[in-house]
Amino acid sequence: MAALFRGSRHLLLRWNKHVDLAFVSKRSMASKTPIGFIGLGNMGSPMARNLLRNGYPVIGTDVFPESCKELQDMGAQVVDSPAEVAEKADRIITMLPSSPNVIEVYTGPNGILKKVKKGTLLIDSSTIDPAVSKEMAVAAEKMGAVFMDAPVSGGVGAASMAKLTFMVGGVEEEYHAAQELLTCMGANVVYCGQVGSGQAAKICNNMLLAIGMIGTAETMNLGIRLGLDPKLLSKILNMSSGRCWSSDTYNPVPGVMEGVPSGNNYQGGFGTTLMAKDLGLAQNTATDTKTAIPLGSLAHQIFRVMCSRGYANKDFSSVFQFLREEEGQ
Repeated sequence: MAALFRGSRHLLLRWNKHVDLAFVSKRSMASKTPIGFIGLGNMGSPMARNLLRNGYPVIGTDVFPESCKELQDMGAQVVDSPAEVAEKADRIITMLPSSPNVIEVYTGPNGILKKVKKGTLLIDSSTIDPAVSKEMAVAAEKMGAVFMDAPVSGGVGAASMAKLTFMVGGVEEEYHAAQELLTCMGANVVYCGQVGSGQAAKICNNMLLAIGMIGTAETMNLGIRLGLDPKLLSKILNMSSGRCWSSDTYNPVPGVMEGVPSGNNYQGGFGTTLMAKDLGLAQNTATDTKTAIPLGSLAHQIFRVMCSRGYANKDFSSVFQFLREEEGQ
């Protein structure tokens, strides 16, 4: 108890511009008070389910009401708008497709900031431009709330099993309050620095993921063309120096692995459109920082072409199928 008192007293003495960090200590003891969740799609829905499984009441909404049904059947309260969520919860998580969606959900006519309560903790797990995260943090601060970016890695499978990795950016004093919730949905929660740094880490990770997936798809295709059995080639790669996540966990060749999109006609998983979007963010930030990313730029072009060739709604590992079709196979 003495340690808890000292921690709370320390937080009460801290002040971050207009945001009274006394709310941090209150939140740390709030425990199982309702959590708002906005964006209940492929990623958001399993994340919200894991909050429910950990005993947190969830108040959710989504632009597509049908996305809320499963969560509602599990006991979540469903409302009509982000503003209504903000009226009912002082800890809110958002998981949205893009920067414009985040701007609308936070600052739009029915957005969170129209009804947000002072001291509310806002955690955005979308993958967006770091500059937009910083803009949202400033807007939230003006309303007396705290915004943190906490994008994720791991995909739908990891979201379902609560094994996501969260990359968190924001006020350091708020990190532990965010961590309490994020550990219910992920196996790794890493504080990266100030607002926007979580997005920076995520953009870098996804650029490498895209490059690695293209390389794995090319390698597997070449091996098959040379007469190698794809399962045998995969086994060799995964005990050799070429091993990577795309080869040992998310192999893009149908029939090599079970439980991955390549075994389900590339349905589910992480869409090609979203990968193209993330690579666009990488390209933009590379241009802004005058950073050379030749492979990242090429990966961006490949996934953009895939989107125009009917692969937009397929998992990004369908790059293997795209390469095969480009060869006329």
